[in-house]
Amino acid sequence: MSSIKKEIAVVAVSGGMDSCVTAAIANEKYQLAFAHINYGQRTEMRELKAFNDIADFYNVNERLVIDYTHLSKIGGSSLTDKNISLSKADPEKIGAGLENKAVPTSYVPFRNANILSACVSWAEVLNAKTIFIGAVYEDSSGYPDCRPEFFSVFEKMVELGTKPETKIKIETPVIHLLKKEIVKKGIKLKAPLHLTWSCYQNEDEACGVCDSCALRLRGFQLAGVEDSIKYKIKPKYF
Repeated sequence: MSSIKKEIAVVAVSGGMDSCVTAAIANEKYQLAFAHINYGQRTEMRELKAFNDIADFYNVNERLVIDYTHLSKIGGSSLTDKNISLSKADPEKIGAGLENKAVPTSYVPFRNANILSACVSWAEVLNAKTIFIGAVYEDSSGYPDCRPEFFSVFEKMVELGTKPETKIKIETPVIHLLKKEIVKKGIKLKAPLHLTWSCYQNEDEACGVCDSCALRLRGFQLAGVEDSIKYKIKPKYF
């Protein structure tokens, strides 16, 4: 008896924890196609390695890696412009709520729109009905292109800008989860969190002090789980 063929889902996989858990969620129902964007970020090579490691873990054959050199040429972010200092996390503001956060220097202008545009183009060719992206808003750095309303409006734009028969849904399954909940979800789904990379600054050992490291460490600490990746230092963030 032949097995029923699963529908394809395109998953935007940065190589970080959130996108890894998102991939684990998508894997429960869909055949996976992984998309990754290089955009001149400080940890580009390490993120690409994490992407491929996660793809290997899930035996993903369909992989698309795109070089978005225009984002580094445009600049405006401490991730792509080394003349802009990468701010350290403020332990008192981590987890303090979005109302207490300014948009950080690590925000890459309109990055998620660029990522989703590539994913939509590929999804239309693959006849994929769903795109997954691991955006987090409730317990995050406060990037404006991670707001739930952004993805809702973008999905409407996709409907208007693709072929009449194309129907693509944008899924953001972890967008309202706290980081500790993402850690627990990943463990429950046996996601390969040990293969992920979140640090904005280093490619050998995670720094432990950038916003991304702080949010990740706090999530693991509140979940009561040891993060197995290597850190130069591991501050307490709660």
